[in-house]
Amino acid sequence: MPATRRPSALTLAVAFGLATILWPGRATLLAVPPGGAPGEVLVARVDALIHPVSADYMVDAIDRADAERASLLVFILETPGGLVDSTRTIITRMLAARTPVVVFVAPSGARAASAGFLITLASDVAVMAPGTHIGAAHPVSGQGEKMDETMAKKAASDVAAYARTLASGRGRNIELAELAVRESRAFTEEEARTAQPALIDFVATDVPDLLKKLEGRVVRRFDGSTTTLHLEGAKTVTVEMAWRQRVLSTLAHPNVAYILLSLGVLGLTIELWSPGAVLPGVVGGICLLLAFFTFQILPVNSAGLLLIVFGLVLLVLEIKVTSYGVLGAGGVTSLVLGSMILIDSPAPELKVSLSLIVPMVLAISCILLFLVRLAVIAQRRTPVTGAAGMIGRRGVVIEASRPAGSGCVRVAGERWNARAPAPLAVGDAVEVTALDGLTLVVRHAPKPVEPAS
Repeated sequence: MPATRRPSALTLAVAFGLATILWPGRATLLAVPPGGAPGEVLVARVDALIHPVSADYMVDAIDRADAERASLLVFILETPGGLVDSTRTIITRMLAARTPVVVFVAPSGARAASAGFLITLASDVAVMAPGTHIGAAHPVSGQGEKMDETMAKKAASDVAAYARTLASGRGRNIELAELAVRESRAFTEEEARTAQPALIDFVATDVPDLLKKLEGRVVRRFDGSTTTLHLEGAKTVTVEMAWRQRVLSTLAHPNVAYILLSLGVLGLTIELWSPGAVLPGVVGGICLLLAFFTFQILPVNSAGLLLIVFGLVLLVLEIKVTSYGVLGAGGVTSLVLGSMILIDSPAPELKVSLSLIVPMVLAISCILLFLVRLAVIAQRRTPVTGAAGMIGRRGVVIEASRPAGSGCVRVAGERWNARAPAPLAVGDAVEVTALDGLTLVVRHAPKPVEPAS
């Protein structure tokens, strides 16, 4: 689970810009009509990383449950982990909730690891489905790099103390809670249920089974008070994410973040090579801003970013420097390696998929090489305008003057004063060698290219 990080000024600026566009404000998110009658059971599904977006969704669900005086709030949790700050935000609101909160690790095959373990530990009622597991809550750096020994011990001690506090307040197994943090221990539903004291309250197959087993149960709250659950005949209401939360949660996926980064770099590169195109620059800028926002949620490795940038530079240099493919191969290799370590986490869900990296790198490499090749070809073309564009053009003498070697010529349909090192005669074919003010410097050409008039 990543350690706490302080965002940079650029991050705050980007986040503010994104919030202005996509996040009109919490008042809008919480404007849920309290139409449900007391006694309802609210069910919210959390199948994502624990980050600011999922934290906002869970806090909103708790606020709605309290506002509607619901009898119970059930979180169906499946997560590989997330950020410490977001986890603390969720747990703090959960502990202060008026409505009893159940965390249900489901469906079968799901897990609540790292941050999910702490959230399960903090719930009023912790339940797991058959074939699920929890634990593995050892903290890691939010920057993706390896922490030094001192910082690792501090982070582990801090999270372990937090886990002990939650376990103690809920009457759960303090020793196993600490082992999950310090030794990354994980526990199946049976191990968690049969431990003395237990880590969870019971095992349920689905939500109806869970509600049936909760009927008449006395729940002890974190402040020591108790409440008895009466759920028979209660209506179950699903709490959906707001559209803004769905959009931002989708952007927080590592594969989506990688695509946004690639499109952003490609768009800005095209704009720099074709100033005034506007559309590539606008799209590239938006994609980069969204990618930067996502990178504040994911554990990004700075070395991966540098390798990606270095790979792009090598691909550009391949066109300008004769390397017989060495720079191009190095650029592609750097892009692939940088992409693979861009998101540094032991959880597969937090890594960029290799099946996405390979085609994306090949596509970007081909596009960049094609664009740079077009730029080089354009630079090598003979100028067709201005003074440089007149050099090499051919014409015909239409008027000869004395002294010999001067007169008027017609070049590109225009009449020009001209001089030459040899005498000029009407009808002679000439070729422009230089431009001296408004006078052409010419020499005799093998044959005329246009008739005299």
